[in-house]
Amino acid sequence: MSNSLLGEIHTHFLSEPKDIRTYAPLKLAYLGDAVFEIIIRTLIIEKTGGPVKNLHKKSSSLVNAGTQAGLAAAMQELLTEEEQTIFKQGRNAKTSSVAKNADIHDYRNATGLESLFGYLYLLGQTDRAIELLKFAMKRQNIIL
Repeated sequence: MSNSLLGEIHTHFLSEPKDIRTYAPLKLAYLGDAVFEIIIRTLIIEKTGGPVKNLHKKSSSLVNAGTQAGLAAAMQELLTEEEQTIFKQGRNAKTSSVAKNADIHDYRNATGLESLFGYLYLLGQTDRAIELLKFAMKRQNIIL
C-alpha cells in the first residue's frame, strides 16, 4: 500500500482488508471529505502564515460545496473510467440533507468529488487524489 497512514491503520486496528467496492457511495464521501480537508489544511498550513482563525477562513473558502463542485468539473477530463464511475455514484447518491449554503447541484457534485477521494484513499492512491486536485486547482486558478 502506498498510503502509509492507511497501512498503519490496517496494521494496528483492522484484521482483514475490506473490499472497497462494497462501500456505499455516501460512506466513501464521508471519508473523502476528511481526505480532501486534510490535503487542503496541509497545503494551507505550509503555504499560509498568520493565526489559526485565518487558516480556518482560508480552508473554509476551499472546503465547501461550491468550490468542490468547481474542482470536480475542472478535473473531469483526467478521470479514468473507474474514477468517473465512482464520482457519478457519489454524485447520484440520495442524501437526506443538503448543506445550508449550497445549491443542490453543487452539493451533489461535491459529494461525487468526496466519494472519489475516499475511494482513492482506500485504494492507497492518495498520490492520484493530489494529482487530480493540483490539476483542478490550477485550472480554477486557485493559488494558496
